[in-house]
Amino acid sequence: MSRSGARSRLPREGRDRPPFPGSSSLASPLPGPAGAEPGALAARPPRQGLSMDASKKVDLKIIIIGALGVGKTSLLHQYVHKTFYEDYRTTLGASILTKVLAVDNSPLKLQIWDTGGQERFRSMVSTFYKGSDGCVLAFDVTDRESFEALDNWRDDFLEKVISREQDFPMVVLGNKIDLCDRQVPEETASAWCKEKDIPYFEVSAKNNINVAEAFETLAKQALSRYKGIFESFLTDSIKLTPNDKPKKSCC
Repeated sequence: MSRSGARSRLPREGRDRPPFPGSSSLASPLPGPAGAEPGALAARPPRQGLSMDASKKVDLKIIIIGALGVGKTSLLHQYVHKTFYEDYRTTLGASILTKVLAVDNSPLKLQIWDTGGQERFRSMVSTFYKGSDGCVLAFDVTDRESFEALDNWRDDFLEKVISREQDFPMVVLGNKIDLCDRQVPEETASAWCKEKDIPYFEVSAKNNINVAEAFETLAKQALSRYKGIFESFLTDSIKLTPNDKPKKSCC
């Protein structure tokens, strides 16, 4: 049985191949607003009335991180395009795909960032973390080292994101459950996630098992956080402190 996204099948870096439809690649962070930090692209709640308009589309930035060869690109293309390819060129920096869906009657546009897993590009990849609304941590159930690296990936991400929330929207995906030579038992991965209070999904990018469910769970978490930030923003914007009260003018 062929290994989905296995390391032995990774093509040489720099090998030319036509880009996948709807995707774009980045070798460095996209420019943000003037004065903003690189990669800070996620939508932030605007000032618009006193309540959130449920009919307006919400843009959320989702990032996929994990070790080299765990199948991050395969997972992304399976979710967005319902396609699977045996071979992918190694992701250098990041590539982006978008997915439009509805969650709890709210229209969402997910901007999903697929990042490279090579250690030598770790410092560059971490610049893409800023502005994220949700994070997918991926590992390969047939590669014990990719699972053991989750702590480092998670800690590095939480150190770099602006919010530094320990309950930041995250899901963990154990990919390649379609393969026989498993090295990470489901119980071991589930226990790690339970300790960190992160939802865990056993997935197969090749056979399309639990892929959509995992991404949609994260989308719900990210939307809930977004709404919380929005409501807090509105509450803070209409508060009046004693210093804000208009002063009476003297005659």
